[in-house]
Amino acid sequence: MSASSALPITRDDIAQAHARIAPHIRRTPVWTLPQAFGHEGPVSLKLEFLQHAGSFKTRGAFNTLLSMPIPAAGAAAASGGNHGAAVAYAARQLGLRARIFVPEISSPAKIAVIRSHGAEVVIGGARYADAQAACDAYVAETGALRVHPFAAEATMIGQGTAALEWEEDGPSLDTVLVAVGGGGLISGLASWWAGRVKVVGVEPEGSRALHAALAAGRPVDVDVDSVAADSLGARNTGELVHAICSRTVDHVALVTDAAIREAQGLLWRDWRIATEPGGAAALAALLSGAYRPAHGERIGVLLCGANVELSKLESVAGF
Repeated sequence: MSASSALPITRDDIAQAHARIAPHIRRTPVWTLPQAFGHEGPVSLKLEFLQHAGSFKTRGAFNTLLSMPIPAAGAAAASGGNHGAAVAYAARQLGLRARIFVPEISSPAKIAVIRSHGAEVVIGGARYADAQAACDAYVAETGALRVHPFAAEATMIGQGTAALEWEEDGPSLDTVLVAVGGGGLISGLASWWAGRVKVVGVEPEGSRALHAALAAGRPVDVDVDSVAADSLGARNTGELVHAICSRTVDHVALVTDAAIREAQGLLWRDWRIATEPGGAAALAALLSGAYRPAHGERIGVLLCGANVELSKLESVAGF
């Protein structure tokens, strides 16, 4: 990991964003366990699934909408579900219009959350990239503000506020495990912790955009096929994510879909924490051994999303 002095996003950017969005978001709890999940050392959980609209995405949505001029057409976003729910929620709270484009793989639970917050939903295309193309066309036609789910500084800066809170409210950490879809969350967190805490990305084996980008030395397209594809399903990280993560992220651990389901099921069975597959992916790295901490290493795990169909969760948990 390199020093943060020349990164596109600074700690001051993140602190200013936190002051901006604090009246509108939940300061989600930090739950620290002396030993848990098979690790002989402390594990600190940032419970970001308790955020408004069910995920950390609400931070980036508010930061974007509060720091940019809003055209008459309102806001538009492409999303596998969580980003759309966040933009819909933030837009409603701020009295703005929002149109959300989602692919056909989005879960009904996430689409229902988006609609519950008053946004117009447009469903189409097999994958996230198709929804993004439709959103881009709409923005070009109407002049709406595009709220990108990961490849924009305002989004990343907003997501980085979770790290600021974690550092203030929790114990000192050696390593943080963070699920990666497009890379906006890990870019924000790693910008805050650059050179001070080891940041490890976690991706499904079947959806590894950041892993592939770091291996290739540049953003590359990947195929996406994972149980977590509706939240961790970006085909390409983009240049900004790669520029930040190549200098601040220690490495990316890959987890199987089976490991993700196991973590999701364990959280529900033993802790009554309802998470979607993407929300449990970071914990899956610890449970499965995809990341093996040293004895006593102080581990942080961000549990990032709760928009799950409970009938499917009970099936995963074996009920």
